[in-house]
Amino acid sequence: MTIDILIKNALLRNSTGTTTDIAISGGKVTEIRKGISDQANETIDAKGNLVTESFVNGHLHLDKVYTLEKVGMDAMNSYKSGSMGGAMTSIEQASKVKEEYDEKWIIENVRTALDLAVKFGNTHIRAFADTDTKAKLEGIKAVLKAKEEYKDRVDVQVVAFPQDGIAKDPGAEEYIRQAMELGADVVGGIPWIEYTEEEMQDHIDKMFALAVEFNKDVSMLLDDAGDPDLRTTEMLIKKTLKEGWEGRVTIQHARAMSMYSEVYYRKIEHLLKKARIGLVSDPQTGPLHARVRDLYNAGVSVALGQDDISDAYYPFGRNNMLEVAFISAHIMGMTTFDEIDILYDLITTNAAKALGIKNFELAVGNEANIVVLGVPSTVKALWSHEAPVAVIKAGKNITVK
Repeated sequence: MTIDILIKNALLRNSTGTTTDIAISGGKVTEIRKGISDQANETIDAKGNLVTESFVNGHLHLDKVYTLEKVGMDAMNSYKSGSMGGAMTSIEQASKVKEEYDEKWIIENVRTALDLAVKFGNTHIRAFADTDTKAKLEGIKAVLKAKEEYKDRVDVQVVAFPQDGIAKDPGAEEYIRQAMELGADVVGGIPWIEYTEEEMQDHIDKMFALAVEFNKDVSMLLDDAGDPDLRTTEMLIKKTLKEGWEGRVTIQHARAMSMYSEVYYRKIEHLLKKARIGLVSDPQTGPLHARVRDLYNAGVSVALGQDDISDAYYPFGRNNMLEVAFISAHIMGMTTFDEIDILYDLITTNAAKALGIKNFELAVGNEANIVVLGVPSTVKALWSHEAPVAVIKAGKNITVK
């Protein structure tokens, strides 16, 4: 039988320095062993360099990419000041750009960002799109359109996201419903932005009701400010357990976790594991971050995300998850060889678990989502954070030449 793609001389992460070959046919990995000699339609020589799963971006506001010049710096200054006390103000400042929202210009920005994703081997993205009374359905329509256009190169999980709240933005709930009817994949939420605990709980309840009605996963931005009294993470965990939605919920940010007492943190850690909730952290976009290393060591499916690309909250970003891991290594002080291996997990296998992506590991029988790097180790991969030599998505070579 002719192999579709044969990768020769590949160094796997779990190897002891010995290279192997990888056969891919029908979109899947069919064989991993030394000395595969079957005829192949395409052969890639890894030259003894690292070959791993492709990269997963657990959090990106895809409708907002490249809007920084439209918004200005006020929102960013508020978001990053001190202990993030102005985070809510920054969201209000950033929302002005939505007065100009139009699918026609948003889609062009989205395509630019997804082209970068392909270049840097970022084959799976959880993409948030503001869906509210200001953005209406313009952002969600653009991201859904791009999802279809790029389906053979990038899996885009589209999140309908009520950025300005539910109680604070009457009418947003109906727009989320319409987005689900249009084909959004995930129900979003941002309950911490509401003014009272009752409104926060109601926000969670209403978004969860839509998730149950449409049988969709849930992904919410929680406790994204420097306030140890924020408790929407606990609220969402309890709701997940009550609804039996274990393994179908992902949390973004949870930056207030960095200020929790040790006793309360341990409670949350236990509950996250019980509810099988994934957590995506974006250390590069704010002065606080969740306790990533502790969560990983505890067995929580924790991941890293790009979060923003040149928008109101972050001026940089290339959809390059090796770059995100490189920056995170410095911010979180994770610079030993073992810690760098953990960071690599957080942008590949662990990230896939956090988003509920099944059969992602580089193993026989699984879908072939693979990057061939130009370096032989995870340390050098983060060090250089350059584009892969080859990118394979669902068994097809999509490398940008």
